[in-house]
Amino acid sequence: MGRTIAENRKARYNYFIHEEFEAGLILLGTEVKSLRAGRANIQDAYASFENDGLYLVNLHIPEYGHGNRFNHDPLRPRQLLMHKKEIKKIAGQIQKAGKTLVPLSMYFNDRGIVKVKVGLASGKKQHDKRATERERDWGREKQRLLKNFS
Repeated sequence: MGRTIAENRKARYNYFIHEEFEAGLILLGTEVKSLRAGRANIQDAYASFENDGLYLVNLHIPEYGHGNRFNHDPLRPRQLLMHKKEIKKIAGQIQKAGKTLVPLSMYFNDRGIVKVKVGLASGKKQHDKRATERERDWGREKQRLLKNFS
């Protein structure tokens, strides 16, 4: 994984991530330039199926400062590029098991191409979130105790 552009840190708190996939994105030139400046928000984004493919909805890429009239719409749906086999697998899981496809992180790979790591997820209930917090706090406390002990 190369340089990270944006990370959805709340995704692992709000969802159980069952499987992760890497996907490409169809972007415009001004969108890539804005991403190179490190400006993107994937917090509220999710993937949905439309008639001709899988789209990332609510991904916010702000307008490029020097884009003038050729600038893009910041919230337009962007098509995800994946293998057909993966798309069929994801479609089956979403329809059969009621799962969601959420973006986990967005980054430039080694070749400088924008990639999105998406996770097949199911939502957590409130008690699951509390358990996650407890585990995280216990891990921190354990590290503190080990540090003080040695």
